[in-house]
Amino acid sequence: MTDQTPETTQLFLTAAMPCPYLPGKQERKLFTHLTGRRAANLHHLLSENGFRRSQNLIYRPACEGCNACQSVRIVAGEFAPSGRFQRVARKNEDLLVEVRPTVATGEQYDLFKRYLEFRHAGGGMNQMSFVDYEYMVEDTPVQSVLVEYRLRDDANHRLVAVALTDVMPDGLSMVYSFYDPDLAHRSLGTFLILDHIEQVRSAALEYVYLGYWVKDSPKMAYKAQFRPLEVQRGTLGWCPLD
Repeated sequence: MTDQTPETTQLFLTAAMPCPYLPGKQERKLFTHLTGRRAANLHHLLSENGFRRSQNLIYRPACEGCNACQSVRIVAGEFAPSGRFQRVARKNEDLLVEVRPTVATGEQYDLFKRYLEFRHAGGGMNQMSFVDYEYMVEDTPVQSVLVEYRLRDDANHRLVAVALTDVMPDGLSMVYSFYDPDLAHRSLGTFLILDHIEQVRSAALEYVYLGYWVKDSPKMAYKAQFRPLEVQRGTLGWCPLD
């Protein structure tokens, strides 16, 4: 096992590829590996500077002439749910919430595939096998959990949503989430964020990290609704989103 400190960490730059958020743009990423017994410390340090984890890698956009992708986090203690958010919470009061170890199951994978086919048809992730999903969930060098959401009144407590979440010293980082596309009326994507805000508050922590927000991307617009929201602005640190 290799040892790793922030001072000796090697950063790598990917080749340019089409941007998934802004048409006509090219994206490049700065990344490094999370390995060794100090992986958790490095993860937190780089997350504070706008990086994002994916399996045993942590990365940040490094696109030439563009800084549209900005890391954002919700200030959980100051969050006041709007009427719409309160209605979403009430619609999902019948869900059972269970925090589990990062162990992939066939039940999760089936839901994951249905979600991808509905929300991201034709995307690269649609080709993921169970082994690929297993790596996505289990290949983590930091403290991570799976949060499962099940129907309380269903005889089999049917699984309807899952969130892969990193446990940070100051909050929770939502790495990836998916849910039953047939239950659109429940707004499960919104509810998962609301539930993570409550989990952070219950643990007396501070933030829910939402990954990257792109102002002009319709895919990312929903994140700006969770106020107060802070955005990572390089040397300026975390600043309130106007």
